[in-house]
Amino acid sequence: MTCGSLGRLARVIRLHSTDSGTVVPLSPVRDGHVGIYVCGATVQGAPHIGHMRAAVVFDQLRRWLTYRGLQVTLVRNTTDIDDKILTKSVEEGREWWAHAYHYEQVFTEAYRTMNVLPPTYEPRATGHIPEMIELIERLIAAGHAYPASDDSGDVYFDVRSWDRYGALTHQSVDDMSDAADADPRGKRDVRDFALWKGHKAGEPETASWPAPWGRGRPGWHIECSAMSTKYLGSEFDIHGGGLDLRFPHHENELAQSTAAGDGFARIWMHSGLLNVGGDKMSKSLGNSVFAHDLFEQYPPAVIRYFLSTAHYRSVLEFTPRLIEAQRSAYDRIAAFIARAREVLGDEAPAQPHVAGGYADRIADVPEEFAIAMDEDLSIPRALSVVFSTVRQGQSLFGGADASSDAAGGEDRIERLRTVLAQVELMLDILGVNPGDPAWGAQATTASAAEGADGQDPVRAALDALVDHIAQRRLEAKAAKDFTTADALRDRLRDAGILIEDTPGGYRYDLAPR
Repeated sequence: MTCGSLGRLARVIRLHSTDSGTVVPLSPVRDGHVGIYVCGATVQGAPHIGHMRAAVVFDQLRRWLTYRGLQVTLVRNTTDIDDKILTKSVEEGREWWAHAYHYEQVFTEAYRTMNVLPPTYEPRATGHIPEMIELIERLIAAGHAYPASDDSGDVYFDVRSWDRYGALTHQSVDDMSDAADADPRGKRDVRDFALWKGHKAGEPETASWPAPWGRGRPGWHIECSAMSTKYLGSEFDIHGGGLDLRFPHHENELAQSTAAGDGFARIWMHSGLLNVGGDKMSKSLGNSVFAHDLFEQYPPAVIRYFLSTAHYRSVLEFTPRLIEAQRSAYDRIAAFIARAREVLGDEAPAQPHVAGGYADRIADVPEEFAIAMDEDLSIPRALSVVFSTVRQGQSLFGGADASSDAAGGEDRIERLRTVLAQVELMLDILGVNPGDPAWGAQATTASAAEGADGQDPVRAALDALVDHIAQRRLEAKAAKDFTTADALRDRLRDAGILIEDTPGGYRYDLAPR
């Protein structure tokens, strides 16, 4: 049974929302449309694998919602002004705005390399200062914000004025640590956070804007509240980001937006953290894995596949051994697709792609895949459906090679065509289809440890061992010793190697696991 047999919108899509701690139905503010705001990069430096994981998660959500027939508006901001950017720009010897623009381009290239679709809108914080000032004025008028008492030009959110402060992370104000985003001398409470930061001596004049409270620049949290509602409205469907943003950033966003009278986000989604060698990846530990380093070691398609193998809310452990193991799994899928397209020739289906809304697909995804994706984007379960479908396809190869003009051959050809279409559609929804033009000429099945002649030494050794057994099998068949031939075939199959006779001799593939 396929998803299409029940209708692509017959079931409810359910997603985990951080505020309730439960999986809730997606009920769009506007019928047929989903608005998503994802906190993008603070462009102080190069992106690491944690940034890529969050980007991939929400890209996969967007692709799935598109397949399900929904129109998706995805907004991903760029924070191009904050304390860290000012500090890092001095360290690297650039104007702050040049520093921010440089790393914004680095992030954009990393997203493109990882086959993350461009957002519908990608606003910069510096382009939305008027909206931020207007929001701060609303909060002051409502009694939830105040100018600092020390004439610094700072403006703070009064956390004790809003009785729902802490609702997202289920904390009480008294249990929270001090807000360390501004000098506490002008605050009513050390936990109050900055909405506006007055211009300080020694800071570039260009990093400040006129405001009713004096020249200055926005606090980090107010930026996202102003930009999300500008593009998605005062209430929208999904607010996303990495788990590390849950507090204080998202907690503060929720408080200031709802205190100003906005309904804000209906669902809060957070992607899990990434561990390196058993420890949380962090600058303090010096264990950050940068995207550009990974791109030199592995094909980006393999990296994206690896990032998809754990549920998006779980901790993902990164080690070279684990990524190599997932690389082998991805190679098996890629090998099946290459073989199926070779067998089908001109009968092979066109590549699916999200840009067309998957309108031209010749098959729907398997029902089990749809169930997994609808239930809180359970991609590991969805990948198990991919592998089971690949196994179905591999069972059709023998008949597909034999007399395609016979009725049985024609039936197998059509079944193989349908299975291939399903596999490529599922992979495109996950953003890891080996045939996606976005990967360009990447050799997704090439090893990171190639020899000097460009050949993978592990694959070369496997080829030699399989060839030795395969030649013995062919000799046994020629001598009509079918018992020995079958035993040799079974020995290969037990080792996870599927061998197939062809007019030119034989071929083999690794069986999906």
